[in-house]
Amino acid sequence: MSRSHAVLSRRAFLGALACVGGAAALGISPAWGASPHTKPIPASGEQLPVIGMGTWITFNVGELESLRNQRAEILSVFFRRGGRIIDSSPMYGTAEEVVGHCLERLDEPEDMFAATKVWTRLGGGGREQMATSRKLWGVNNFELMQVHNLVEWRTHLRTLRDEKERGRVRYIGVTTSHGRRHEELEAIMRHEPIDFVQLTYNILDREAEARLLPLAAERGIAVIANRPFRQKRLIRRFQGQPLPGWTGEIDCANWPQFLLKFIVSRPEVTCTIPATSQVEHMHENMGALYGRLPDPAMRERMVRYVEGL
Repeated sequence: MSRSHAVLSRRAFLGALACVGGAAALGISPAWGASPHTKPIPASGEQLPVIGMGTWITFNVGELESLRNQRAEILSVFFRRGGRIIDSSPMYGTAEEVVGHCLERLDEPEDMFAATKVWTRLGGGGREQMATSRKLWGVNNFELMQVHNLVEWRTHLRTLRDEKERGRVRYIGVTTSHGRRHEELEAIMRHEPIDFVQLTYNILDREAEARLLPLAAERGIAVIANRPFRQKRLIRRFQGQPLPGWTGEIDCANWPQFLLKFIVSRPEVTCTIPATSQVEHMHENMGALYGRLPDPAMRERMVRYVEGL
């Protein structure tokens, strides 16, 4: 995807960042120079990094230039450390506009995976809303278009299938959050031809393990896990507690990496999309893209530990 100009260079920014504090302070694992963890999208086999970036709240910063530039720095770190998938929605205030503003200023990778949603109760307004999203992002097409929180999903899925046939999107899917409407989501997964599903999954919200994740594997549907930190609440809950020494076995330097590696080590989960408003927190998040991941025994150990806190 080409841009007319790039006023903020990732390389220049990260060079300056190297002068501010040590790598350990940012939770940068020595293993981060290795290959990032990726998983295949079942519909195509395309490999996707297991750590993406969400924009709910964090990129809804309006017109303030200083905050927009800070988000460009965050996005720069994301790309530099191997990120590809950015997820947004028209429901997220100015987030899509801010993403577009940042992309204009970055030499973003050609393989950026742009994902957003259609979110309108006017079934016939889906195409217009998607056109607005393309304009705000500054992209010709989206890799993934999702029906946000199942709003008018029957009508919108018909539109999305047509958009896919026309080559306007590569993948289509549906989303839900906060553990809501799982029965309806399950029915859609069983009967509708979708490529992706987005749902809530983290170390404490594990309801999806019972039916939805196995069903995704059975049906060949990619899974994006949202709310990995319960909108920072898990970080606040655990950050005052000691990180167990045995997490060195899975190359975790901090709680964000602990929580993210638990999620993406679940075989059915394709990726997760933490959001952040801080550059150093993006470094911490992206550390989970590298190093060893927990096996089933370690995952059980992680659950026991956090449930005992």
